[in-house]
Amino acid sequence: MRLRQSILGLRASWRKFVALFLVGVGLSVTVASCAGGNQTAGGGANGGGNVELTLVSYAVTRAAYEKIIPQFTQQWQQEHNQNVTFNQSYGGSGSQARAVIDGLEADVVALALALDTERIEEAGLIQSGWETEAPNNAIVHKSVAALVTRDGNPKNVQNWADLARDDVSVITANPKTSGGARWNFLALWGSVTQTGGNDDQALELTRNVYQNAPVLPRDAREATDVFFKQGQGDVLINYENEMILAGLNNQNLPYVVPEVNISIDNPIAVVDTNVDKHGTREVAEAFVEFLFTPEAQREFARVGFRPVDPTVAEEVAQQYPQIDTLFTAQDMGGWDQIQQRFFDDGAIFDQIQAGIRR
Repeated sequence: MRLRQSILGLRASWRKFVALFLVGVGLSVTVASCAGGNQTAGGGANGGGNVELTLVSYAVTRAAYEKIIPQFTQQWQQEHNQNVTFNQSYGGSGSQARAVIDGLEADVVALALALDTERIEEAGLIQSGWETEAPNNAIVHKSVAALVTRDGNPKNVQNWADLARDDVSVITANPKTSGGARWNFLALWGSVTQTGGNDDQALELTRNVYQNAPVLPRDAREATDVFFKQGQGDVLINYENEMILAGLNNQNLPYVVPEVNISIDNPIAVVDTNVDKHGTREVAEAFVEFLFTPEAQREFARVGFRPVDPTVAEEVAQQYPQIDTLFTAQDMGGWDQIQQRFFDDGAIFDQIQAGIRR
């Protein structure tokens, strides 16, 4: 990529990545009626007939579920003599949570962050304690944050502190409107507080980084568009799994995974009100359990997610850069405290924005 021809090739690769990303984020597939009028009630183990499940997830998981769902349906049919078909909907995690609250009758939700799942719980559709009803506290796969740079990393960006330099322009979505962007904010803040720094130092770093953000797009899709299509910014805060998936599609983009990082934990949950309405609890819970098997975990790993199954994690360890300090949302107080402290109206993020000179 040192010659002009190589640079042109990288630009074409960026364009392909943007197209892939936009298709993934915007996709919403409904294979059959979400109401499932012809499903076999109960999803019973001895039933025969057909059962329909509706899976609602966020965009970049689609490639994994395309491989996992046929494995599960084949196993269920062999063990229970019953056909399972899936309605699938993919889109931005926050938008998907809103859709379920507004009436999309998901049996299972697999979203980007627990806060989105908790919103569905608050709407009365998921019973409290859902985190304990699946293995690994219902975290089905993980990722970490990545810093996407321009070709050759001309600003030599290696870590979070580099994003606060005067000569670096940063593209990230607005954490007030983007659930995924909240991971970005927490990664910045935690890179200080989880390595011995105090809140004042974390505030200074985070404020300086957002000072370097010329715009705050509404969501990750718009942020990616601003960086790739509009050419703004030196660095885009994105996610390791998306960069790995882009590489698997021959779109090798330059990126750095900081050695101090946040574990981007992605939860799974059964939507209790809907499975009881549809009579699909048994098969929905079995599907969730299947996602934690080595077979399913390998499919998540193949598209860039960090698996939670220890055996599979060891198998694919060389696929991922080593993280020296890995912290979690729980280490920062859990999502209820995080939301109140950082993202509610008048909280720390709003205070940072109020003091930024544009």
